[in-house]
Amino acid sequence: MRLISIVTPCFNEQDNVIELYERIAKMRSAWPQYHFEHIFIDNASTDATVERVRDLITRDPAVRLIINARNFGHIRSPYHALLQAAGDAVVCMASDLQDPPELIAEFIGHWERGARVVAGIKKTSAERGFSWALRSMYYRFARKVADVDLLEHFTGFGLYDRRVVDVLRKLNDPYPYFRGIIAEIGFEVTRVPYSQPARTHGVTKNNFYTLFDLAILGITSHSKLPIRLATMAGFSLALLSLLISIVYLVLKVLYWDSFQLGTAPLLIGIFFFASVQLFFIGLIGEYVAAIHTRVLNRPLVTELERVNFEQPRSGDVSSSGGT
Repeated sequence: MRLISIVTPCFNEQDNVIELYERIAKMRSAWPQYHFEHIFIDNASTDATVERVRDLITRDPAVRLIINARNFGHIRSPYHALLQAAGDAVVCMASDLQDPPELIAEFIGHWERGARVVAGIKKTSAERGFSWALRSMYYRFARKVADVDLLEHFTGFGLYDRRVVDVLRKLNDPYPYFRGIIAEIGFEVTRVPYSQPARTHGVTKNNFYTLFDLAILGITSHSKLPIRLATMAGFSLALLSLLISIVYLVLKVLYWDSFQLGTAPLLIGIFFFASVQLFFIGLIGEYVAAIHTRVLNRPLVTELERVNFEQPRSGDVSSSGGT
C-alpha cells in the first residue's frame, strides 16, 4: 500500500490543530487503500500547540511532530517538513483552516490519474478586498517579470508526487521560494480552484515585513528584469542629464545676460536623481542579500525534537483517524 504524507506547518495554532486533524482524519477514512502520515512542524509556538499535537500522537500513530529550536519563519520551516516526508505523494497545507482539508480527496484523484503536481489556486478569498486586490496586482507583476510561468494566487497548498520531492531534495536551497520552485522545475501543474474561507480561530502570523520579504524573494529568485531595468534606467537618465546640460549651455550662450538657471531646477534634479540612485542601490542590495544567504548555506531549520518518527513509515501506519 502506498503512503501519502500530509505536512502541516504551525505556529501558535492551538485553536486550529485539533479541528484540522479531525477533518483530515475524516477524509483519510474514505481512502482505505492508502496509508497516511500527518506531519506537524511547530515553529517554536508559545501557546499549547505542541501539547495538543502530542495528545493527537497518543490517539493516532500516524501523527508525527517536529519541534523547531526557534522560529525559522514561514519560508524555511514548511519546506524543511516537506523534505522529511516519506510518502509516495506529499500534501502541504497550512494549519489555519484557510486551506480546505476536503480538497485533499480531489488532489489524490488527480494524482491517481497521473498528475505530478496538483496546486490549489485561490479564485476568491474572504479576506479584505484591498488585500486581495494588492495580492492580485503583485502576482500579475511577478508573473510578467519572471523567467518562468509563476502560478497566481498559489500559496503552496497542493499535492506533490515523490518524484517532485526528490528533485526538491537535490536543490539545497537555504531560503527557497517554494511557489516559484514548483514552476521552475518544470513538471506540469494541475490546477484546482477553490474559495479561501476566512480565518475563524486565532490571528494571522503574516505582517507587512513577512509579506514584503516573500514578495521580494519571489522577484529576485526568478527574474533578472529588475536589475536590468536598473542598468537601462541608469543609462537613460545619464543620457537625459547630458541632453539637459546641452540645452542649458546653449540657452546660456544665446541669452547670457537674461537667462538664469534658478535654484528650483537644481533642487528638483538633485532630489530626483538621489531617490533613483537609492532605489536601485536597494534593489541591487536585495540581489546581493539573496546571494549572501545562499553562500552561507545554513540549514533550513534546527530541530529541537522529533516525536513519533521512529514509527514505521509504511505497511503498518494507520490509514484512518484515531478520533
